[in-house]
Amino acid sequence: MKMKLKKFRMPRRARLFAGKVKRLWKRLPWHRLAWMKRLNPFRHVKRMDWYIIKKFIGTYIYSILLIISISIVFDVNENLAKFTNYHAPLRAIVFDYYANFVPYFANLFSPLFVFIAVIFFTSKLAGNSEIIAMLACGMSFKRLLRPYLISAALIATLNFFLGAYIIPRGTVVRHDFESLYKNNQKNTSASNIQLMVDRGVVAYMSQYDDIRKTGYGFALYKFENKKMVSQMNASVIQYDTIAEERYHWKARNYKIRTLKGMREQIETGNEIDTLIQMEPMDLVFSKGQQETFTSPELLRYISKQQERGSSNVVQYEVEYHKRIASSFASFILTIIGVSLSSRKRKGGMGLYLGIGLGLSFAYILLQTISATFAINAGTPPMLAAWIPNILYAFIAYFCYKQAPN
Repeated sequence: MKMKLKKFRMPRRARLFAGKVKRLWKRLPWHRLAWMKRLNPFRHVKRMDWYIIKKFIGTYIYSILLIISISIVFDVNENLAKFTNYHAPLRAIVFDYYANFVPYFANLFSPLFVFIAVIFFTSKLAGNSEIIAMLACGMSFKRLLRPYLISAALIATLNFFLGAYIIPRGTVVRHDFESLYKNNQKNTSASNIQLMVDRGVVAYMSQYDDIRKTGYGFALYKFENKKMVSQMNASVIQYDTIAEERYHWKARNYKIRTLKGMREQIETGNEIDTLIQMEPMDLVFSKGQQETFTSPELLRYISKQQERGSSNVVQYEVEYHKRIASSFASFILTIIGVSLSSRKRKGGMGLYLGIGLGLSFAYILLQTISATFAINAGTPPMLAAWIPNILYAFIAYFCYKQAPN
């Protein structure tokens, strides 16, 4: 027997309410709200654009996972003996070291991954005659670049945010792990420190221990019109890490000399709390310390050191400008990659993948060389950070002019 199913009917009140909502919806002045469509950022992104964006982002993520996985294997093979000798716990290896190792190197070699991703999937599109079909339909090469540049903008924004705010925090944890379980070396002391802490105020320490945040043989000199007006000496000075205020120090066995013309006033005591415009990070410098600062912290540190007249800020300035310049590299290398691989040629994409890898490694090498020149040869830090982008911008313009139209 065949069973007949009853057709579902909404209750009468529900149908009346739905009819009123429908009539009200039609009466709304939608023609007055047409201008809101112009605010939609995706109104120019068509189906073909979404197709290329998905291909770009997917290939970019795939290349990162592939290359970083290989680098992790080599790193484990190289450092396994050190981890064993220093008895590094597995949890620290995974979460403190490799969880921060992956984003750091992925962001560092992001231009390489962008170039590989663009050349890889664009060559495949050209080999399947998809690029030819797009251009044959009347699409210009400039229009073809739109989804590529949208993808590059997304990657550049992500890279800048990670490099400026997220990765420096993880780099601190990774450096601490390396000093404990890998290198067993960390600069925790300094000697014969002389530092201008304020205008006309100079501090000196014969020895400083960063583990205890304690300095020995401390002296603080204050000058006015090139004449010393006061001097403070203390056998021990310790930074107060639990104080609510910054720059809070405790001096023990202190002696304060105040000079007023031909008179001298001396004050001594066992302990005194004082505010001195310096912090432990100003006293001990370690290799790669600039990578542990976020971009706002870098700016504050650079301005503070420049006010003190310190010359040890070039690498910090280079690091700050390099984070911005590396983000813009995604656009330049994307244009070069599309221009090289969008033409269908015999022999596949092997040649252009090799050219892309060569240009990517040359870009990273040029970044390192320009930063070295800035630190050792006096090149302006901003210029040193932007030299690779400037040179590759000319290469991108030449490749764009030679691309198929």
